[in-house]
Amino acid sequence: MNATIPSGCACCPLNRRTFIARTGLAASGVLGLAPGSAILARAAEASNTKDQTKVRLIFALHSSQQSVPDWPNKGFDFVPIMDRIQNELTRRCPDFEFVRTLAAGPEQAKAVLSEDQQAGGIDGYVVHQMNCWNQVVQTIADSGKPVLYADFQFGGSGGFLVYNAAFLRSATPNVGFVASSEVADLAAAVRCIADAKRPGRARDFASLTARVRAHSTPNANSRLGADDDLRCVPTQECLGLMKTSRILAVRDQTSGDEPAIAGVPVRRVPFSELNQAWEQADRDEARAVADRWTQAADRVEGVTRETLETSAAMYLAEKAVMKKYSANAITINCLGGFYGGHIHAYPCLGFHQLLNDGTVGGCECDVRSAATLVIGNLLTSGRPGYISDPVMNTAKREIVYAHCVAANRALGPRGPANRYEILTHSEDRQGASVRSFLPVDRLTTSLQFDQGRKEILFHQARAVGNDPDDRACRTKLCAEPLGDFEKLFTQWDRWGWHRVTFYGDLKQPIYALADALGWKVIEEA
Repeated sequence: MNATIPSGCACCPLNRRTFIARTGLAASGVLGLAPGSAILARAAEASNTKDQTKVRLIFALHSSQQSVPDWPNKGFDFVPIMDRIQNELTRRCPDFEFVRTLAAGPEQAKAVLSEDQQAGGIDGYVVHQMNCWNQVVQTIADSGKPVLYADFQFGGSGGFLVYNAAFLRSATPNVGFVASSEVADLAAAVRCIADAKRPGRARDFASLTARVRAHSTPNANSRLGADDDLRCVPTQECLGLMKTSRILAVRDQTSGDEPAIAGVPVRRVPFSELNQAWEQADRDEARAVADRWTQAADRVEGVTRETLETSAAMYLAEKAVMKKYSANAITINCLGGFYGGHIHAYPCLGFHQLLNDGTVGGCECDVRSAATLVIGNLLTSGRPGYISDPVMNTAKREIVYAHCVAANRALGPRGPANRYEILTHSEDRQGASVRSFLPVDRLTTSLQFDQGRKEILFHQARAVGNDPDDRACRTKLCAEPLGDFEKLFTQWDRWGWHRVTFYGDLKQPIYALADALGWKVIEEA
């Protein structure tokens, strides 16, 4: 059996290191604890000298066969994955007994705890986040027993990052976590339960797993990537351009002005107006746009010609509405609009083309991310940003930026084009979206601008590859973060899941812009 669970970036194959032989220690804020190998040795001693350690293995998900659009994708069969995880843990942790349970939310989690409290005998829990937003781990954490929180990458990663950051922020001592594509890392963290089940040790569980996690995370690579000669516009010029910009937010059927973000004006536009522009779009022009997309793509798979043409008409509609309001950006509640019958084509390919054109198309009516796209675009003289739902993988010390919308001219409209594919939208296997194979060995800067807190979230990473995994969003840019990798787990509960990534070193211009705005930069790594 393959010892690697298929849940992480597949772009950079890595031979499995001998766990105890690793000597690199990350700066994870747990200095002073015993080395990871010593913790494992204690866990082994505990399991050899006491009764078998009994662990309830809880999978947090909608159902074993996914029937709704969500990560990993509609129709996904979790059973082989759950079988593999349980079998591997049983093989690697022979002194453990694993009791398997599925839970969709808090009520089921409460029932599990009630049953365990009455029957007794459970030494700890592993909660595996299989879908993103099922709230199970919060209830299990209240047990007071050791709880290992694990991410099924490209399945539960959004909830995992947000919920886990809340545990880190509140310093919940009995909850540890693992975010690795390597089942050996999961097993190593599980073995900490044998040590933590000793009287009074449950409150050390987070620290125990943190040391083991740091011990297995590769050391940072000092490479920054190739220099792309980015020249950002001066700060005051950028501020002026921000004030003359406009974001259109197509959220529902309402219209009117919304508060500006960092000086960038925002206006609501109803679905009906966008849909009318789509109905009025020139179909001959739409067919020509669809032809260009098809000819430029490496392949088109699962997408009909009719879908391509309706997507091209949506692109023309987006441009028409933007022109009407003198806007340089539009963000659309795509899923709500499409599933609600308010719009009749996904806007993904249209956003792809707008970004290539040097303007802005933003996903999910996320106005904050749209404003970040606009500001980065202006600062870099037209470079497109990339909204993503990131995934963290300690096994490779990588962050994977995943989404179904991406440009294929990452260095701007006049820059080189990278190859791309046209595929269905990943979660529901409908519509049309893009898998863009973005440039590698280049420095990237990821941002978010928050008007309420007057803060700019910031981290940088070197792009190292593109992951073609079929689960979750189509484009997956793999990157190695600069700085403290462990710290990068801590901000998701405050900032949400989305990040906006630009190619180039934007650190100095972002700090200058923050100073001019009177805002604060939060370096999350």
